[in-house]
Amino acid sequence: MRDTLPSKNQVLQACRGTGFPGHPLLRAAHDLTGLHERLLSARPEQLTELDTRRSNLVHEIDCWVTAQLPPSHGAARVHTETLGAVIDRLARLTAAAYAALARESGRDLTVTWEHLAEL
Repeated sequence: MRDTLPSKNQVLQACRGTGFPGHPLLRAAHDLTGLHERLLSARPEQLTELDTRRSNLVHEIDCWVTAQLPPSHGAARVHTETLGAVIDRLARLTAAAYAALARESGRDLTVTWEHLAEL
């Protein structure tokens, strides 16, 4: 039996640290956000390891999605980003938005949250 894709609200909740009990895609979204939080303050020698872990999580998402969805028909459009890449971007923006709450105010904070809302 195939798992269903989570809703956008479930993915956002997972990125914020809640609502990911046992769902592999939501767990990966949560873990990606944690990695992006660590990347914000990482030392240069930590960047390669964290980026490798991030790439592996994106790949895991893409493999899970491929296994869950039926094959596309020949006329399907190809998107420029995989779902793993989109969730990675969402995780990065979530980490940046919450970090901005702790250190910024005014226009920079508004722009950061607008980028998250747009995605």
